[in-house]
Amino acid sequence: MSNWSIEASWEALDCGAPEEKAAFAAIQISAYGHCYTEGHDRFAKRIRQAPYLSGYHLAEWLAWNWWRLRWEPRSRSKNWGFAHRMASIGQGYIWPNLTIFSDGEFATLMSKSDADTNPTPYRYLSDAVSVVSAREFEREVDLFVNQVIDRLHDEGVADSNLETVWQAVMEERRQPELARQRRLEALSGADPDELPPNCLQAWLEDEKLLGEAVIGEMAASRGQGGHLFSLAELRGIGASQGFAASAAQGVKKVDLPAVMPGVVCPPWQLGVEAAQALLVEQALKPGPLSDARLAELFGTTDKVLDSRPWQNKDIDMSFFVQDDSENGNLLLRSRWHDGRRFELARLLGDRLVFPERRALLPATRAYTYRQKVQRAFAAELLSPFQEVKAFLAGDFSEEMQQEAAQYFQVSELNIRTQLANHRHIDRDELDWKEPVDSWNVA
Repeated sequence: MSNWSIEASWEALDCGAPEEKAAFAAIQISAYGHCYTEGHDRFAKRIRQAPYLSGYHLAEWLAWNWWRLRWEPRSRSKNWGFAHRMASIGQGYIWPNLTIFSDGEFATLMSKSDADTNPTPYRYLSDAVSVVSAREFEREVDLFVNQVIDRLHDEGVADSNLETVWQAVMEERRQPELARQRRLEALSGADPDELPPNCLQAWLEDEKLLGEAVIGEMAASRGQGGHLFSLAELRGIGASQGFAASAAQGVKKVDLPAVMPGVVCPPWQLGVEAAQALLVEQALKPGPLSDARLAELFGTTDKVLDSRPWQNKDIDMSFFVQDDSENGNLLLRSRWHDGRRFELARLLGDRLVFPERRALLPATRAYTYRQKVQRAFAAELLSPFQEVKAFLAGDFSEEMQQEAAQYFQVSELNIRTQLANHRHIDRDELDWKEPVDSWNVA
């Protein structure tokens, strides 16, 4: 299979609400060779690809959560799963353990199989992760929801809640201002009209200076439990607690490999290629990148990398905020030297990969496309994979990973992530608290 699909074969149902009876179906969800609905049917005593489910309830869930499925990255918020885990649909059906989330450019589909001891009549078997483009995700959801609505009409069911919700979603998508509001709400982990008005208004005001893309990153940071700061507040914090830096004195661009027009490449690829280009253009020697050189590349001094105690626990992101002269202040969130190196490298990557002029560069805990690019850039700049591989010399034990981390002055998680992304260790060896990133999983 070359894409992802939700296929429904209509079946008869003797009881239930009219909408449920009309759209009862054998449903198969697939993506790039993975069948997310494959399971063992204990009644039929065989493996099936398409269990009997409610097409109506599935379409209603997709419609109601459309904005969050389309834009919201993975989060540890306790209510996040209701909008992203298909099993939360309920309604008396056994749904696949399929989770869907987005980084803005790509949607990730991730499933977990049921335990062997699961006593349910249908036990799902899929353990898989696929990544599809956001456009492809939209297209298939639109196709399926409209297919269910057409089925309802054919069966004489009109004015359903699904149709009402879907019409509202389509109207929101057609209106740029309303679509922008819904996108910010979704990025921040809120349902439509759930975001406090003062929060939304503050973002829309700052958007005039920061741009829509940066405001989206701020909204996604809030979705991870971050605090809401205005541009004026960040400038005050940067001036009182940060370090002076100048974009004019640092590296401002790299020559990236040509990307086909209209094609968005995976975030890991963009970040890695940008870091490799910088390494070549700046003639950086193999081995650990010194603090002084890293700071020089950004346009600041290595004092910014010294370990330090918490100054403001409410600050949950690193940032560079600047004025019209490209001078400004830099604040790094981490207390530790290696963490501060990684955060400074992330901000450098953000400036190089997304070079549009703006007043704020944010490095947040969110897993948007932009933040993924930053992380990939920082990992490759500070610990180029080929150098890490040569250092380990085939020994991928925890002890050698620790030595590599100390040598390159990065975290052990950074080394493990590099190895997992290049398939030298199993992804299960990563910290379970870390969200799945769309590195080499499609």
